[in-house]
Amino acid sequence: MSLLAAAGRLGSIAALVALLIVLVKQLIALVGFLMIAIKIALILAFVAVMITIVVLILRTRGQRRREAEGL
Repeated sequence: MSLLAAAGRLGSIAALVALLIVLVKQLIALVGFLMIAIKIALILAFVAVMITIVVLILRTRGQRRREAEGL
């Protein structure tokens, strides 16, 4: 009888360890996904700023040409 009780305790400890391993793996996967999402957001923000700068440069260049033609 004590052999079954010991096996039951060891089995429950093994099950808890297995659950912890699975949870840690899932947490690592979640952190990895969040890091990729943050990197993509930063790249998109950088591209948006660069496009805005180019548009402003082209708009200013066009305004200066119109002003030069008007004089």
